[in-house]
Parts: sequence; C-alpha cells; structure tokens
Amino acid sequence: MAKYNISEKKEKVAAYRTLVSPKLMDEMQEKILNIIVMQKKYRDKDYSAKKLAEELGTNTRYISAIVNVRFHMNYTSFVNKYRIEEAMTILVDKRYQDLRMEEVSDMVGFSNRQSFYASFYRMIGITPREYRLMHLKQHPDMKVTKKAKPKAKDKAKTKAKAKAKTTAKAKTTARTRSKATTKTKTESEA
Repeated sequence: MAKYNISEKKEKVAAYRTLVSPKLMDEMQEKILNIIVMQKKYRDKDYSAKKLAEELGTNTRYISAIVNVRFHMNYTSFVNKYRIEEAMTILVDKRYQDLRMEEVSDMVGFSNRQSFYASFYRMIGITPREYRLMHLKQHPDMKVTKKAKPKAKDKAKTKAKAKAKTTAKAKTTARTRSKATTKTKTESEA
C-alpha cells in the first residue's frame, strides 16, 4: 500500500466538458487564475468551487470543466498546487524556520496537517519536513534556529537549584522569626 493511502484516480470522461466554447474557456481561465492566484484565494480554507462559481456568475460544472480541460486537474488539486508551491517557499525561507508544520499548513490554506502532508507528498514525492531538511542540507548556512530544549540533567539541576533557594529562604525566614521572638522575650522580661 502506498504511503498516505494515495491511489491512482481513473480518468472519467464528462460530456459537459465539450459543451463549453473555447472562447468562454479562455475568458473563464483568466478569471479563475486572477481570483485563485492573483487574489490568493487558495489561502482561504473555505473558498470552494461553489464560491468561485458564484463570484464568476456561473455554476460548478463550468468551473470543473474549465479547470479539467485547461489545467488538467480537478479543482481541489488545482488549488492545492498553489498552496504547495507557497508552502515550499515558506519551508526554505529563513524568516519562517521556526514555524511548525501545522502553522505552515494553516498559512497556505490547508484545513489540517494531514491533508497538507498528503497533498505535499502526492505532488512533490517527499513530506514537507523531509523537504525542509533536504534544503537545509543543501544550504548549511540556513541552520534552524530553534530554542534548545533543556535536557533531563539540566532540568534536574534547575529543580535542585530552585529547591535549594526555597530551602535557603525558609531558613532565613526561620532565623528572622527566631531573632524576633528572642528579642520580644528579652524585651518582655526586662
């Protein structure tokens, strides 16, 4: 079984694809590219083919036909293509090296990490994490500047220091109280 349960889709023949005139397809192709790519609507998780069709004053069958004929993919793959391309840019950009994969996924418009990983793997052939690591190997000057997590030994030392400070404060407080009590007793005896 393939990684991420990706299987090949069988090509379906849809008669309505041939009913859209070439001139209308040219116009719609430009409008679709303008909305999806130029206005970056692919970043919107909720921007569906239905919303695109409403914005263009047509129906989803025409959108589907045009995307299939002109871009040779379905609407979801078409939108995901631009999401993945932007994700690839973000993954190798120094400014975004501290972002987690969930954050990158969210920035480019995927609704969850799993769909991001599956789409990325389907299109590129490796996971987003592998892509980032591979790029870092090719460009060693772009080391990931993640904050180092304290090791178990360091955590134990920190806890011991904190406990020692607490104990020292308690002893100081006890001495102060003892002195105050002694002073009060001495004053009352006099």
